[in-house]
Amino acid sequence: MAASDTNALVPALSPSAEAPARVSAPPGYAGGVPAIVQTVRFAAGQLGVVRATRALLKLNQVDGFDCPGCAWPEPAHRATAEFCENGAKAIAEEATTRRLGAGFFAEWPVARLAAETDHWLSQQGRLTEPLVLRAGADRYAPVSWDEAFALIASRLRSLPSPDEAIFYTSGRASNEAAFLYQLFARQFGTNNLPDCSNMCHESSGAGLGEALGVGKGTVQLDDFERADAIFVVGQNPGTNHPRMLTTLQAAARRGARIVTVNPLHEPGTRRFKHPQEVSGWLGGGTPLETLHVPVRINGDVAFFKGVMKEMLDADDRSHDVLDRAFIAEHTSGFEAFERDLRAERWDAIVASAGVSRALIRAAADVALASRATIVTWAMGLTQHKNAVGNVQAIVDFLLLQGNVGRPGAGPCPVRGHSNVQGDRTMGIWEKMPDGWLDRLGAAFGFSPPRRHGFDTVNAIHAMREGRAGVFFALGGNFLSAAPDTAYTADALRRCALTVQVSTKLSRAHLVTGREALILPCLGRTERDHTGGKEQFVTVEDSMGVVHASRGVLAPASQSLRSEVAIVAGLARATLGATTAVDWEAMQADYDLVREAIERVVPGFERFNERVRAPGGFTLPNAARERTFGTATGKARFLAHPLPRHDLAPGQLLLMTVRSHDQFNTTIYGLDDRYRGIRGGRRVVFVSAEDVRALGFAEGDVVDLVSHFEGERRVARAFRVVPFEIPRGCAAAYFPEANALVPARSVADVSNTPASKSVVVTLERALAAAGPV
Repeated sequence: MAASDTNALVPALSPSAEAPARVSAPPGYAGGVPAIVQTVRFAAGQLGVVRATRALLKLNQVDGFDCPGCAWPEPAHRATAEFCENGAKAIAEEATTRRLGAGFFAEWPVARLAAETDHWLSQQGRLTEPLVLRAGADRYAPVSWDEAFALIASRLRSLPSPDEAIFYTSGRASNEAAFLYQLFARQFGTNNLPDCSNMCHESSGAGLGEALGVGKGTVQLDDFERADAIFVVGQNPGTNHPRMLTTLQAAARRGARIVTVNPLHEPGTRRFKHPQEVSGWLGGGTPLETLHVPVRINGDVAFFKGVMKEMLDADDRSHDVLDRAFIAEHTSGFEAFERDLRAERWDAIVASAGVSRALIRAAADVALASRATIVTWAMGLTQHKNAVGNVQAIVDFLLLQGNVGRPGAGPCPVRGHSNVQGDRTMGIWEKMPDGWLDRLGAAFGFSPPRRHGFDTVNAIHAMREGRAGVFFALGGNFLSAAPDTAYTADALRRCALTVQVSTKLSRAHLVTGREALILPCLGRTERDHTGGKEQFVTVEDSMGVVHASRGVLAPASQSLRSEVAIVAGLARATLGATTAVDWEAMQADYDLVREAIERVVPGFERFNERVRAPGGFTLPNAARERTFGTATGKARFLAHPLPRHDLAPGQLLLMTVRSHDQFNTTIYGLDDRYRGIRGGRRVVFVSAEDVRALGFAEGDVVDLVSHFEGERRVARAFRVVPFEIPRGCAAAYFPEANALVPARSVADVSNTPASKSVVVTLERALAAAGPV
C-alpha cells in the first residue's frame, strides 16, 4: 500500500475532519460543578437516566464492578458515589445503548470508516456479533463463533513456528482471562505476550525491580493518611485518575505538604473542589500543592539529584538528615552513589532541571521536614530513554531517609489501566522467570517455552520484517496506542491475520492483515452468565489489592462472550488433543481458573475464599517488609548521569499527553476543560516566548516534524496554543502525536517508547486554512 493510502487509513498522519479547536483560559481548579455537569451529560446521554444511575451506583462498590478506567484503589469506607467524572465517562462509553449490527458494516466499507475520526468511531456504539474481513473484501461481514475460532486455529497451526504468533493484551483483561491467555500462548509454544505495560509502566517495573527487588510500588492507600510529604511527579491526577484528588485533598487538609514536579502546571494539582461537598459547589475548594516545580521535560533526574545534594549538605551540618542506620543495614552502593552526587556541578543540575537552585532547595526543605515521604508518578517519568534512571532516582531519594518499608512512605507508581498490574501478576510478560514457568508447567503437565518473546516494540518490528504472521489482541486499540503510527500500520498490514477482541469500533479494526476478525466481548459493566451461572472476575489495583468485579447490566447482545470464554474457545480450537487442560470446565466455572492461579502464582493462597471477602485481599510485597530480592540482597543506590538533549536551534522537546475527555486511546469528547481547549484535539502547547521566537502567533497552523537519526516524521495541521510550559518544551495529544514517536526511540532496559522525549520542529502548514 502506498504512503498516501497509509495517510488515508491513519488520520493521525493527516488533517482531521474536526473543526478548529477553541481556546480559552484554563480554570485554576479540578472538580466542582463542571465535573458534575459533565458526569450527568455523558452518562445520561449514552445510557439514559435510569440505566446510568443503576450502573454508577454499583461502580467501584464491594458488590459491584471495578471501573474499566484507571487502577486507583478503593478506600476501606466507600462513598455511595465512589466514582469520578472520567469513571462515569468510561461507563458511558461501555454501557451505551447504541449498537453496531451487520447492517452498519454492510453499509460502511473499511476505507470509508477509516476517513472518520477516532471519536466518531467510538461513538457508533457497541459491537454485537463476530465479524470477518476476508482477503480482498472491502467490508466486514458476520461470522459464527465456531467459524471464527476455526479460522484463527487454521492460521496459527499453519505458521512455521509458534514464535510467529503474537498475543497482545490490554490492561482491561481480568485476572482470570489473562491467566488463561498466557497459559494458551505458552501451550501453543511461545512467550510472545506483549502488553500495554510495555508502553507505559515497564520502566517502573524495571527500575524498581533492580533497586528494590520488587517491580511494584510499596505504598498502600492508608499510607497517604500518614505521609508528611507527598511528591507528585510527571503525573496529572485530575485527568488520569481523578479519585486520587480525594486522597490528596484529605492529606492536604491534615497538613501534609504536597510538591508537584511537572512541566505543565495542571489545575488538578493546584486546587480541588470535591463534587460531593458543599464547598465543591459554592466554595473555593481545597488548595493541594505546597510547591510546584516546573521542570523541563525529562528534568527529573537533575531535580532529584539537586534535592539530594541539598540533603547531603544539610546532613553535613547537622548529622541527622540521613537515616544512617537504615542505609547501613538495608542498602548497598551508598558510597559510590554519594561520590557521584557530591561530584555533580550545580550549574549542570540547574541547566538540566530547568529550574533554579532556590526552587530545588525549597523542595528539599519539604523533604527535610518530613518524617514519612511518598513519591508518586506516572508516564511523565517512564517514557524517556533514561526512564529507568528516572525511577531509580526516586528510589535513591527515598532511601536516603529510610522511606521504604515505613508507614506513610515509599514509591507509588500509579497505573493507568484498571488491571494492567494484575495482567503482569498473571504471567502476561514475554520474559517470566524460570521459577514461575516451572510452577505453570507442573500445574498443567507441559514444558513451557523458555526463550524470551517479543515485547510491544519488538512485536512491531517482527511484523514489519516478516518474522510474525498472526497478531491477536485481547482488548486495546493497538495501532492508536503504539508508537510510529505509519510504521506500525505497515507492520500490521503485513500479517496474514489480525484479530481484535473488542467492545467498540476503533482504528485497530481498520488497519489489518490480509484477513481480520473482530470478536465482541462482554464489558466490565455487564452480567457474565457463562456455563449456566453468574460468574465474577477479579482485578488487581495499583497497590496490589485483588478484589472481585461483578457486572450488573444486561449484555449489549446475546452473541457476546466473556474474555474467559473467548480464550477458552480459542485454546480448544487451536490445541485440540495436544492439551490436557480442561478448557471447557474452566470456561464454565471461573472458580476453577482461580484454583489454577492459586497453584501457580505466589500470594494467591485460598484465592476463592479470600476474594469473596469484602474488599478482597492485599498481595505480599517483600520490599514493604524491608526484604529486598536484589542482586545484593539489599535495596540498591544506583547513580545516573544527567540526561542530555542537545537541541538544535528551532527544535523543541515534545511530550505526548492525554486530554481531559480521554482515557488512553478512547476519545470521550473533543474538550480538554482543564487546559482551556474546546471542540478539537489537533493543538500543540508551546511557551509564549518560544511561539514568538519561532516566528509564529497564537492560532497559527503548523505541521509537527520529529527528528531522529536523520529521519523525519510528520503529523499535520496542529494549532499553536501558547501555554504555561518551560522554554524549549512542547506538548500534544496522543494518539494524534504518536506518529512522531520513532519505534526505535526507546528507554534503555525497559524498551518503552520514548513518547515524552520527541525532538520536533514546527513548520508552517501548507494548507494553513484547512481544518485543524
